[in-house]
Amino acid sequence: MATRENSVPHPTLIKGLHNRWHPDIPPFATVKPGEVFKIECVDWTGAQIGNNDTSDDVKNVDLTKVHNLSGPVAVEGAEPGDCLVVDILDVTPFEQMPWGYTGIFELNNGGGLFGESRQYLRRIYATSRHIPGVRFAGVSHPGLIGTAPSQELLDTWNKRERGLIAQHVNAVPPVAFAPEPVGSYVGQDLPADIKEKVAQEGARTIPGREHGGNCDIKNLSRGSRCYFPVFVKGANLSVGDLHFSQGDAGIITFKTSIIKGGVEKFALKQPIFLLVFEGISVDYHGDGTQYNMDATVAYKQAALNAIAYLQKVNLLLSAAPVESHVGAVVDSPNACVTLALPLGIFEHDILPKPEGLTKLNFGQCATRSDGVI
Repeated sequence: MATRENSVPHPTLIKGLHNRWHPDIPPFATVKPGEVFKIECVDWTGAQIGNNDTSDDVKNVDLTKVHNLSGPVAVEGAEPGDCLVVDILDVTPFEQMPWGYTGIFELNNGGGLFGESRQYLRRIYATSRHIPGVRFAGVSHPGLIGTAPSQELLDTWNKRERGLIAQHVNAVPPVAFAPEPVGSYVGQDLPADIKEKVAQEGARTIPGREHGGNCDIKNLSRGSRCYFPVFVKGANLSVGDLHFSQGDAGIITFKTSIIKGGVEKFALKQPIFLLVFEGISVDYHGDGTQYNMDATVAYKQAALNAIAYLQKVNLLLSAAPVESHVGAVVDSPNACVTLALPLGIFEHDILPKPEGLTKLNFGQCATRSDGVI
């Protein structure tokens, strides 16, 4: 979804935007737990794509400048180890600019260029002058949302992704994207040394990681509740790349709260979306190896995240009617896979609560004669 900035040349300064993940990017605003607030988001390219009839802007898009995120927004009282609860109350396009776009990018610049279309967003349906006779319903959601990493977590990301790049030096497209000073942007007046540190170390926003990030989960629409691990004081939540229906900026409305010690209480390795667990192509339940777009590894992490959560209530399901989806396989190096536990199969409430999860007595499972469970 596009913004009013998309019809003018790329601005030299938009306050409150950044396109790298780094703990030293200070919050642009601070909110109190329970406060309802709105965030305006530009499109993910930073207004490089215009409402026109040529696809040259997609072909020549500068991907060193993506993704443009709004924030960070600090939440008073959030500390490392807490869980930031984020309620998505609404996601809407700008009334003045009700259009968006989709594009398939060139092989050496983000994908493979086959075509592009501009779409007009009419609240419920999208239509396009480039594809007449077709419309589809929107499920507006943030493609990218996450908390700021700690320095330790940032260093872990950069080390493992650089290691993967070293194994595939000449890959086209690249298997991962290391920190890149060119195109780095923080829309705040920061000391020169901080801006340089962010430019040299800042993680690219392309893949999803342990903090959330680029997950592209279409069900994160209005009414959704997300549980994010907190790594820095204030959590420093950022959001961007809003989609009308899996593919587009606008206005998103949030309300947040904090569960103290939530990382330990809920065994958070990655965010939980209601009771949907996410996994990426990193074996963080094992030796921490970074894999290249491996959906099997991602599924295993999502399943192990669900198991770790259920163990907090003394419950381990050997079989359940779970629903799993491949959320994204385009954001190198991490495939994103989700696994949802249906709440209806439980006779008791197993959702996250401020006091944590209550351990229940479910009796004894079947055991082998040698005592192994």
